Amino acid sequence: MAKAIAFENSLETLEECVRRLEQEDLPIDDAFQLFETGVKSAQRCQKSLQNIETKVEKLMNDHRNQLTTEPLKFTD
Repeated sequence: MAKAIAFENSLETLEECVRRLEQEDLPIDDAFQLFETGVKSAQRCQKSLQNIETKVEKLMNDHRNQLTTEPLKFTD
């Protein structure tokens, strides 16, 4: 469960950075720091999702009850 919490925290941080970057009166130094934090948070989210995708692929069973891998399909 710790990874889910880490993902949620990273996503919240990313959303907060985006919200603050959309403000018009943000000094450039603050904007750059927020941008850097947002990029790092996005990378952590992406890594977490890739790890989850790998685990799901490993757990897919075929019709003979043997483990197989299949691409994980996300729908919008």
